[in-house]
Amino acid sequence: MEKANLNGFICQNSSVNRQVFKDGMRDGIPIALGYLAVSFSLGIAAKNAGLSAFQGFLASLLTNASAGEYAGFTVIATMATYLEMFLVILIANSRYLIMSCALSQRMHPDTPWYHRLLIGFDITDELFAITIARPGYLNPFYTYGAMLVTIPCWSIGTALGIIAGNLLSVSLVSAFSVALYGMFLAVIIPPSRKNKIIGLFVLLSFVASYIANYVPYISGLSDATRIILLTIILASLAAVLFPVNQEEQND
Repeated sequence: MEKANLNGFICQNSSVNRQVFKDGMRDGIPIALGYLAVSFSLGIAAKNAGLSAFQGFLASLLTNASAGEYAGFTVIATMATYLEMFLVILIANSRYLIMSCALSQRMHPDTPWYHRLLIGFDITDELFAITIARPGYLNPFYTYGAMLVTIPCWSIGTALGIIAGNLLSVSLVSAFSVALYGMFLAVIIPPSRKNKIIGLFVLLSFVASYIANYVPYISGLSDATRIILLTIILASLAAVLFPVNQEEQND
């Protein structure tokens, strides 16, 4: 009974978990549609690297990372070694380590290890955003619902992009990618309007990201590395200056 009263935690009542699962599917549909469109360009990159539609589908099914897959397909196209591919993808996807740590802090201590592993399999920027925005402890079934609709669309979009190949114009492929930025705005605007501190740090992140492009040494780093550094700095600053009351967060 105690578990049922924990907001967001795995409830013993299966009907509650089913509803949370449906909520995840509902919130994941806009992301899935964006993935389907954006992964077209990823599929074209995979085709240029010599992958078949099935190979591209399988790569997206197992990787679930746009930047990491782009880097991987680029390395494949240059006939690089496995070690080089490992290092490139590790750097490109290293920001997900921070997201994993953030999600682990929002899980109830009694959450089984297999739920943690399954969620860790598909931590993307968008799924992280909608999951971390939910109040209280995280219920894995919410993420599972979102994963159920987003993973197939990401994989199918990659396969379709390979099939379409160079038939699509560059301008059309670029237009598809705009959908993902629209989803990011939909994720950050509501909490920013609700909480002035969040809004402030959203603005600071924009400014800091722009300045980082011109700061010596930092500007020479990869985009993923700069994102990691800015995330650590701004998140640490927010945690020190505006700590969250854990009891209020879990109510």
